[in-house]
Order: sequence, then C-alpha cells, then structure tokens
Amino acid sequence: MTHEHHQAPTERFSDRVDDYVRYRPGYPPQVVALLRELTGLAPGWRVADIGSGTGISTAVFLDGGHEVFAVEPNDEMREAAEARLGTRAGFHSVAGTAEATGLASGSIDLVVAAQAFHWFDRDAARSEMERILRPEGWVALIWNVRQTETSDFLRELEALLLDYSIDYARVRHENVTDEVVRTFLPRDYGKRTVEHAQDFDLDGLRGRIASASYVPAPGHPAHGPLFAELEQLFERRQNDGRVRIAYDAVVHAGRL
Repeated sequence: MTHEHHQAPTERFSDRVDDYVRYRPGYPPQVVALLRELTGLAPGWRVADIGSGTGISTAVFLDGGHEVFAVEPNDEMREAAEARLGTRAGFHSVAGTAEATGLASGSIDLVVAAQAFHWFDRDAARSEMERILRPEGWVALIWNVRQTETSDFLRELEALLLDYSIDYARVRHENVTDEVVRTFLPRDYGKRTVEHAQDFDLDGLRGRIASASYVPAPGHPAHGPLFAELEQLFERRQNDGRVRIAYDAVVHAGRL
C-alpha cells in the first residue's frame, strides 16, 4: 500500500530536521579522495554544495580543507547546518536553490549535489551550474544508496517501506539512473563507489526511518502501523541489540 503525498521538494524535510541531523548517514572521507582521482580536486578549489541540507556533505569538504558554499532553500535545514558548522573556517551558508544559487558567475571549481540531484529541475540546474562554474569546472553527484538485498534485515526493511511509504517509489533517488547522470555530465564522466554502514539500536532505527521524507509522519494513519512493524522487524533481526544499515556511497563526476 502506498499513500500518495505531493509536497514541494524544498519543504519536504522541514518537520524531520532533528532526526535528519541525528540519524542520517554521513559520507566516508574516501569520497574526497575519489573526487581527487576523478576530477583533480585540489587544495584551493571552491566547492558549491547545492541542496546541502543540514551540512552532512558540506562537512566532508570542509574536513578536506576546502572553502564550501552550502546552498540550501529549506530554512530549517539550513539553520541546522549553520548551528553545526557556522564556526568552521571556509563555511558559507547561502539561501538559494539549485536553479538560482545566488553565487557569483565563474566563482566555483566544483559543484556537488549530495542526496539532492533527484529533486532538481535538471534543465534549470544545468544552466545555473554552467553560470557559476569556472571554465572547465566539474560537477559531482553523490548518493548514499541503501543496500536492500545484502541481509535478511535489509530485504525486510525495504519491503516494509514499500508497503507503508507515502510516495517512496516516485521520489527515490534510484530513479536517477546512470544513463541520466551520464547524459547530464557528458564530458569526462567517471563513477566510483565505496561501502560504509550505520549500526542502530531500536531508537536509532526509528529515528533513521523517520528522517525519510516518504515515511508517514505522526498523525498520518500509516505512521503507527509502520513503526509497530518496524519494531517487530528489529526484534526478529537484531544482533546484540543492534541492526546494520549498509550503504554504497556512489560518486559520479564529470563536466557539463
């Protein structure tokens, strides 16, 4: 059973920021190393993190020593990033969208969209990226792809989400295929993947699932049944009070 729900992409996470900050996976530091390999990413490159949310991806590039312009339209998510990263050298918080970043023309060496590109108006975002990038600048599209077939727990979790989601099948980032990305980044395209994981107790698992925009919020008729079944799934599949969600951090890079 799916429960249709249409909400503007820029508003979808407003009521989920706390869970997003606490329970969403980060990106492994190898992502920066992969981008050095793919794009020549070097010290001094200026990075625009578009759709930066609560700053999860921004932090990876700050840790790599880069100046980062974190462009995020959602006020609640942007404020969470500012609270977390506001004192970091090189961090700039920008109220803007993928289609209208507000950044200066030709000012950016690398545009990054982490867990965000599937929300963009692609044609308008392309035009804006072309405007803000330096000549021959690069674009990186990054996703944490939750593994769904590598354990009994992950298979059953996927089935549960498909049963109770609001619009999971419509908005899931896997709808952006490699072919779509290669068309968007037709020059010097490359792809790399690195595995990582999160281990959760029951409260953590609840928070991780609640952070997804397609999961019914409190008050929705499907919320209670979903989380009741989630608890049963945890009890069936936990090991020493923990379950593991495994991911592939997938990095696409190329030029427009």
